[in-house]
Amino acid sequence: MANRQPLSQPTYIFIICCIAALGGFLFGFDSGVINGTVDGLQAAFDSDSAGTGFNVASMLLGCAIGAFFAGRLADRFGRRTLLIVAAILFLISAWGSGISGSSMEFVFCRVLGGMAVGAASVMTPAYISEVAPAAYRGRLATIQQVAIISGLFVAFLSNYVLAQVSGSAMAELWLGFATWRWMFWIELLPATVFLVALLFIPESPRYLISSGRHHDARRVLGLVMPERLVDTKLDEINATLAQDHKPRLSDVLNRATGKVHGIVWVGIGLAVFQQLVGINVVFYYGAVLWQSVGFSEGDALLINVISGAVSIGACLVAISLIDKIGRRPLLWAGSVGMALTLVCMAYAFSTATMIDGSLRLSDDMGTIALIAANAYVFFFNVSWGPVMWVMLGEMFPNQMRGSGLAIAGLFQWLANFAITMTFPIMLASIGLAGAYGLYAFCAVVSVLFVLRFVKETRGKELEAMAYE
Repeated sequence: MANRQPLSQPTYIFIICCIAALGGFLFGFDSGVINGTVDGLQAAFDSDSAGTGFNVASMLLGCAIGAFFAGRLADRFGRRTLLIVAAILFLISAWGSGISGSSMEFVFCRVLGGMAVGAASVMTPAYISEVAPAAYRGRLATIQQVAIISGLFVAFLSNYVLAQVSGSAMAELWLGFATWRWMFWIELLPATVFLVALLFIPESPRYLISSGRHHDARRVLGLVMPERLVDTKLDEINATLAQDHKPRLSDVLNRATGKVHGIVWVGIGLAVFQQLVGINVVFYYGAVLWQSVGFSEGDALLINVISGAVSIGACLVAISLIDKIGRRPLLWAGSVGMALTLVCMAYAFSTATMIDGSLRLSDDMGTIALIAANAYVFFFNVSWGPVMWVMLGEMFPNQMRGSGLAIAGLFQWLANFAITMTFPIMLASIGLAGAYGLYAFCAVVSVLFVLRFVKETRGKELEAMAYE
């Protein structure tokens, strides 16, 4: 696909963006597959609860490392190249996680997988933004969030099917290996497709220009825009790049003042607030949450499936709206919706009573909590879920896009880790009502953040993005 194809330009752009978005699918799959393997890991490695918890959480540390270094390395070696490296790491991690004979081996492989997830989380939106026309860049970049949610859903589904076939995650499945190992090995299939497909897409034209490869950049631009506009676009991109050096980390600093450019702080704010509203508590602890207030295990798992379907539907709504009404309106409206639904959840959980040592909600409060939770998931996935990644991929000027993404991505994954690790502590100390009340407060603050600091990027060319 690196040469001219007998396809219309919109079709060609859609295909290469979908290939890049497979990184988001693997991001979701790798994040979700661990849920079905916890019992198998504990039995295989004879680990205590703390050791098992670290086995599960170790990937997030790799995500922070991968997000930070991928952004920087992509400025040196290219967006497509880093996506290829991520695909290879996904393959190594999937195989190694399944074959591991000890917790140490498993953690090492999961950290490698986390590095791949972190790299894909920042490089996929960067690549899509740099090849997509401004008129429908938001819709194409939103495909990543659909891919992430789809990856989570497929991981949950494959774990369920494999466990049904064998009887449990710890039972032997095929070739003498336990089911939980096959749950990881399933990822080898999409990771292989991702790696092979990446070999047929072009490098980002903006990276090629920053590397002095103007002939290659001109050829790629000819694939994604009308030929008559190519020379003008080449000149525009050149004008946004420093002539004395290639993009580097220090570009995030204002040369005149020595301070970090304002746009970098906005990127960090977007990345952190996406996590502070507590969405990953639903993704990572959904079954635990609902069982803690009296739902059966089967009902809790069914609620997770419903939430997954709501997430995909919300992403499709976001695709239809993001290039029509813009990024900023979706963000503040989503924050308002999340704040209201989180308050409803906090109120419902505050009415829970202790029966036989366990919390229980009344039928009415259980219904309110269930509706509010799915409305919350909808508001997140129609706004902050996809829009944050879209904006991070497009909001930074060409000279600092890799570095800006690296820093914002690092903070995003550190915030993810913090929320994931603190929820069980809050559950024990201030309860579900207190935890969701805190997330509601963060959602309210995020409204103010958007209204005060976030600027609209809808329809703007990447060359028009400002430093402040």
